[in-house]
Amino acid sequence: MEKAKEKISGYINENLIQMIFSNSKPQATAQKVKIRPVILKEKLFFQMTSYVKEKVYHQNYEKEELKYRLEDLLTDYKQVQIKSREEECSILISKKLVSNIKVKKNKEKVEATVMEHNRTKKYILEEGVFVPFLYDLKVMTKDGAVIKQKYDKFRQINRYLEMVEDVLEYLPKNRVVNILDFGCGKSYLTFALYYDLKVLHKYEVNIIGLDLKEDVIKHCNELSKKYGYEDSLKFYKGDIKDYEDADKVDMVVTLHACDTATDYALYKAVNWGAKVILSVPCCQHEANGQIKQKVLTPILEYGILKERVSALVTDGLRANLLEQHGYRTQILEFIDMEHTPKNLMIRAVKDISTMKNVPKKKKEYDELSEFLNLDLTLERLFKREQE
Repeated sequence: MEKAKEKISGYINENLIQMIFSNSKPQATAQKVKIRPVILKEKLFFQMTSYVKEKVYHQNYEKEELKYRLEDLLTDYKQVQIKSREEECSILISKKLVSNIKVKKNKEKVEATVMEHNRTKKYILEEGVFVPFLYDLKVMTKDGAVIKQKYDKFRQINRYLEMVEDVLEYLPKNRVVNILDFGCGKSYLTFALYYDLKVLHKYEVNIIGLDLKEDVIKHCNELSKKYGYEDSLKFYKGDIKDYEDADKVDMVVTLHACDTATDYALYKAVNWGAKVILSVPCCQHEANGQIKQKVLTPILEYGILKERVSALVTDGLRANLLEQHGYRTQILEFIDMEHTPKNLMIRAVKDISTMKNVPKKKKEYDELSEFLNLDLTLERLFKREQE
């Protein structure tokens, strides 16, 4: 499979016309997947179109993100057809993941048509449609117009909802959807989530926001009552680590839970069997205090580089552990509401097919942890459970 992965990676550039993954295996969620290049804001992306029964889902990836997905695609599909400007390629994957690759050169270069996405963006929360919490946030006027100076915040909220909408198919539709938002803070995104699911998509929801600040919780409950949401959107003061007042949770959200608070939220989400996890970690102090490797001294001796390496390693290992516990996991770019630096979101959906990769994932986790001298909270929590 590595040979096929390397071959396909070579086509992921501006010369690609399209590639189609087909002849799906039983564990695949889509019958087929089509990939083609698109231009978004003058930057090259690759649009993945997944055909799931009668529905079609689109998601855009940068070059390296798409390469990261190749292993899963090659595991789920037996055939790949690729067209580029220079050649056509056909790849067959056997049961033993052995690849048969055939390449046919084009007699003449074919012009690749890259789709331009320059049309006006259609947002989930539409301009011109009054949304109460956006008005209180001073993002929108009473007639639904977006205030010019707040347009970035309007886009940020919609970007979050786009990430949510990509995983709606994993939430139950025949009963109340139970959602916990740990470290909800001022809860602008919690209200956005409620509005999207309850008002726009007509889900029956029960959302609980949890935070340590009593004044924040009081204010959020006042807003919930003001909007008429109080029956199914409630806020409580509490610590993620100690929260036990739930038996069944479908979705866990944790945005900017500091350091190991993220680990406790992820651990509880897995134990509840949550269908969806959305986590934006921050302040990875634990790894920063432990990480040690002589070979990496030229990097780790600089505080800011050590901090960034610690953050990336921590989130990578968290994603690995989620994969080991039956979740299909992505790490996506997320934009902070307040300061707009680039952050990473761990987005995971329940998918037991990942369990086939547990030995490999565990080996990778153990090797990296040992190499960097790490003993992190999330792993300890899972180990304690097994004892």
